[in-house]
Amino acid sequence: MPELHVTPRFVSGSLMRHVIVMAGTGALGLVAVFVVDLFNFFYLSLLGETDIAAAVGFTGVVSFFQISLSIGLTIGIAAAVSRAIGADRFADARRMAAVGLLMVLVSTAIVGILTAIFIMPILSFFGASGTVRSLAARFLVIVSPSLPLMTMGMAFAAIQRSIGDAKGSLSVTFYAAIAAALLDPLFIFGFHLGFEGAAISNVLSRVVLFYVGYRGAVRRHDLVGRVQRAHLRADLLAIGAVAGPAILTNLATPIGAAFLTHAMATFGAYAVAAQASIDRMTPVAFGLIYALSGAVGPILAQNLGAGRLDRVRETLRDSLLFVSGAVGIAWLLLFSTSHLIAQSLSLSTETAVLVTFFCNVLAGTFLFTGLLFVANAAFNNLGFPLLSTLFNWGRATLGTVPLIWYGMSFGPQGAMTGAAMGSVVFGTAAIITAFSVVGRLAAPRTAPGQSDMEMPASAGFSALTRVLDAFHHSNSRNSNSRTKAPATETDE
Repeated sequence: MPELHVTPRFVSGSLMRHVIVMAGTGALGLVAVFVVDLFNFFYLSLLGETDIAAAVGFTGVVSFFQISLSIGLTIGIAAAVSRAIGADRFADARRMAAVGLLMVLVSTAIVGILTAIFIMPILSFFGASGTVRSLAARFLVIVSPSLPLMTMGMAFAAIQRSIGDAKGSLSVTFYAAIAAALLDPLFIFGFHLGFEGAAISNVLSRVVLFYVGYRGAVRRHDLVGRVQRAHLRADLLAIGAVAGPAILTNLATPIGAAFLTHAMATFGAYAVAAQASIDRMTPVAFGLIYALSGAVGPILAQNLGAGRLDRVRETLRDSLLFVSGAVGIAWLLLFSTSHLIAQSLSLSTETAVLVTFFCNVLAGTFLFTGLLFVANAAFNNLGFPLLSTLFNWGRATLGTVPLIWYGMSFGPQGAMTGAAMGSVVFGTAAIITAFSVVGRLAAPRTAPGQSDMEMPASAGFSALTRVLDAFHHSNSRNSNSRTKAPATETDE
């Protein structure tokens, strides 16, 4: 079979346009999923059973850890494939895609099956008991074995993003969301299956996710080759070097969220209700920001693979402008409709005050959350994934616990403000470090006599990035030597 050739789309053309298209289409897919999740919860609430509502909460806790694994794996695959495409090594890209999918299949199958087997003690560990635990267990026993379908569908979408097919990647999540929206009421009410019906609908939507992803990545683009034993260890290490830290990075989020929920609970149920309302609202309002990390990653990785460090730096700059604009528009909309939002959610007066405070004041701090997402994409795709883990865990611990603890003395608004300030501190530090990393990567290519002041590096991070840069180049040399070993390819 002739060697696949795909033009590295992101190494030429307007970078701002690439950022807008990739983030915009990614956001549409994410928002569709978030909206369907809200409708799913709404449908279940119509059953009028408090135990079901509580069971949904516990299934969400368990599912989060599974999804964190899935996201981390897909980040690793996208980074490896995008770099190979940017370097014009398309046979390597197809082979790495196949290895990544094999990694996904094996790891998620193990996690999904073990979750189903040990679901009762897992739920007990999280505090579920009685009828609530039984309901949550029945749901997860049905859904967990289908984890490989979901993760492989996500991986197919990531592979399509790697070549710049934003619409193809969007269609994967979009059609799955439509399937869930149609199947939920059918199985919950039409077939009178209740909570189990929601689980069956979830599995079937994952089948759609897998199928649409497979059609795009394999049948349409022919981006998945064959696993080759000679390259297997090197490919697994290349993908795992990004995927491992990315998984740890995603696991940091619930730590900070759990502490904030605990802090809000000390003020009463109204404060917890306010935080729950905000948590449902923000993914929809800031869908562009949530999508940005996955959207920017392939752009950075392709240009790194092509040796275009100037475009890598420009991508970071354009991403900052994009984040500023997206947050500004979302903040303006939330500010102007805050009272309408409180009324539509039927919130109590005390709860509405907190939600309005978030919409009017704290929503603007999502700018710094966006900076952290952009920095994470840079670290994961430029060869420094441990920095992503460092900053996310820093925000979830040092940037959350002491600031919320101090803010609690000023009431629930103080606790919310403390959590937001953690994002300000760590988002700012992360983006400065990201520019510093790019500056260090570009330093060997700098023309003689160029001033260090032209670099975006910050003196405060110079020592850290110097060590990381040396580590990066050492790994790059080893990776290059492994890549060049076999001279022939037999993908098909």
